[in-house]
Amino acid sequence: MIEPVRPRIVSTEEARRIAVRAQLLDGSARGVLHTVRRLGFLQLDPIAVVARPQHLVLWSRLGPFDTAELDRLLWEERKLLEWDAFVWPVETLPLLRALMRKRRRGLHPFWQEFFDENRAFRRYILKELDRRGPLLGRDLEDRRRGDEAEDHRWWGQRWVGRMLELLHLRGEVAVAGRQGGQRLWDLAERVWPETETVPLREAERALEEERFRALGVRLVRGDWEAHPEASDEEVPDRVTLLSPFDRLVHDRDRAEMLFGFRYRLEMYVPPAKREYGYYVLPLLVGDRLVGRVEPRFDRKTRVLSVLGAWGDTSRANEALAELAVFLGAVETRS
Repeated sequence: MIEPVRPRIVSTEEARRIAVRAQLLDGSARGVLHTVRRLGFLQLDPIAVVARPQHLVLWSRLGPFDTAELDRLLWEERKLLEWDAFVWPVETLPLLRALMRKRRRGLHPFWQEFFDENRAFRRYILKELDRRGPLLGRDLEDRRRGDEAEDHRWWGQRWVGRMLELLHLRGEVAVAGRQGGQRLWDLAERVWPETETVPLREAERALEEERFRALGVRLVRGDWEAHPEASDEEVPDRVTLLSPFDRLVHDRDRAEMLFGFRYRLEMYVPPAKREYGYYVLPLLVGDRLVGRVEPRFDRKTRVLSVLGAWGDTSRANEALAELAVFLGAVETRS
């Protein structure tokens, strides 16, 4: 019997190199599809102070690229899919479906109660999608039971959207495309291919292994464990800026332990209490986080402004010049 290869313990210096290489921030990324497959997923978010997070994450690895390629892979070739505010390789769908089945067995108590009380609402949405889909959320009526004046503290009156979200998490409906940035919904069976059924525990183990491989290292009882497939070769002298949603810095405590770099997104911090700025991007040089920059892109004037810079930003202009090309900026102002 062949014993599985066990993770090896590495130094913090080795761990930094491994993490950067595993996340393809060493210049080894080869196209949008290759990058998403290696990273495992891309997080989606409407915030676009500079660019959409999913685009900024790809740019950090690929340099200037055609964002239409991501849409083509999602909505035409269907080699990628959208689920639960992330973009995933379609090969991951069997594992995701195990998570969807888990959602069908139970939701957060508040939403489970809403779902149970509105079975007719659910049937109406599924019937309309079957008959007329794909549809935007605004194409569907709010047939929720209960007090029409009642607002949820997060969702307000957007109950159609919330029902679609719940059906989406359960794998009953899927995002079939985008229209003006809004999601087009359809029955999942018409959007996603049939797949094998994977037991939940097996799916969770496989997803965890995928995350470990994509991150390269993990902290276990104070030691850095490297994935068996990870490379700890020297990282090229490459400069880039990172999205706040980039997985290299997404776990803020991990990033601080790995790079000695304390980073927090201060969007929701009152201006007077911010240490740095509203939307600040870490600056990565080789395998070191050395500084941070606050850029902002005005899509009307096509001006890329630098509102602030901190730390060692001696090479920030290299990254900003490449970012300006990617954004199509006509001018960069400091």
